Amino acid sequence: MSKSKGSQFIRFFIPIIEVLKESGGSGTVAEVIDRVIEKLKIPEPEQEVTLKNGGSRVRNQVQWARLYLAYAGYIDASKRGVWSLTDKGLSIDTKIFDALGVFREVKKNLKEGKRLKDQTNPSVGDAEDEEIEPTDHRTSLLNLIKSLPPNGFERLSQRLLRESGFQKVEVTGKTGDGGIDGVGILQVNPFVSFNVLFQCKRYQGAVTPSQIRDFRGAMMGRADKGIIITTGTFTLEAKKEARRDGAPPI
Repeated sequence: MSKSKGSQFIRFFIPIIEVLKESGGSGTVAEVIDRVIEKLKIPEPEQEVTLKNGGSRVRNQVQWARLYLAYAGYIDASKRGVWSLTDKGLSIDTKIFDALGVFREVKKNLKEGKRLKDQTNPSVGDAEDEEIEPTDHRTSLLNLIKSLPPNGFERLSQRLLRESGFQKVEVTGKTGDGGIDGVGILQVNPFVSFNVLFQCKRYQGAVTPSQIRDFRGAMMGRADKGIIITTGTFTLEAKKEARRDGAPPI
């Protein structure tokens, strides 16, 4: 199969359909993408590659694959936040699925100006290097947050935690503090509460397993739970490390 920019996301067609079938025909965006990456054994270095806007390139490719499958009628395109197979998608045999043929047919239709209901017409030449989501208030807000100075992002994180129910949230970020930027108390009920340390990462890259382990190491003897707040992304391996059995959860 060609490695041209416009076709690299074809490799995700079949895994997306298989993951949705294994999930009963539907799944949230995050869980489907994670399971697709896991199914294809996408290496950590590839997961860390970002687009110009800081988004994950491989996750963006999965989004483009989903959009093409929606144009071809295999995935319901109307629901946001949840991907679900249509009757056509549920009945397809992935062992004989012509992924390249589907790609070429959809690309041909796009060139002819045909559009899917409720979807904008994507680029057909350099698709995977373009962000799948149109620019909206979320994109503008993220760009604004990225422009904040480090202490500004720490204060924003402090406010976010307070609004989420944490008490006595303090920004402590000091040089040599092991990457710990603050601490708060999560009151579960009148009898149970936890000290929670947090770390702020205001950058475009992906948080890796080693960064999770470093933060966990800095937590030792100080708190049993931690939170990492980032403007970037988390690799699949980082997510697994954060919830690894027998280790303090991040």
